[in-house]
Amino acid sequence: MQALAEIVVALLLVGSGGVVLVAALGLWRLPDFFLRMHAPALASTLAAWIVTFASIVHFSARGEGLSLHVWLIIIVLSITAPVTTIVLARAALFRRRQAGDDLPAPLKARR
Repeated sequence: MQALAEIVVALLLVGSGGVVLVAALGLWRLPDFFLRMHAPALASTLAAWIVTFASIVHFSARGEGLSLHVWLIIIVLSITAPVTTIVLARAALFRRRQAGDDLPAPLKARR
């Protein structure tokens, strides 16, 4: 059972790394700050959930029962990551308004 748990944990961690790699590529390829915000924000939360599942599997396999102490970390992270993204977007809009730059077009106009 221990070897199976280690394999599952390793696959989950590699999957998490793959998600972060895709987010980094999105950050590199997207042209605008407002478009770049989404790739790392969404992918980092998904990668953190995958790491949380890996931690639950790891600590549950080592201990006597189901270990759920990691849930506290992911709950706090899942609350703070979207809020931080919104605050960054609002700060960028405020700076653009202050500088007199053009604001990004609404999403309907980009199609």
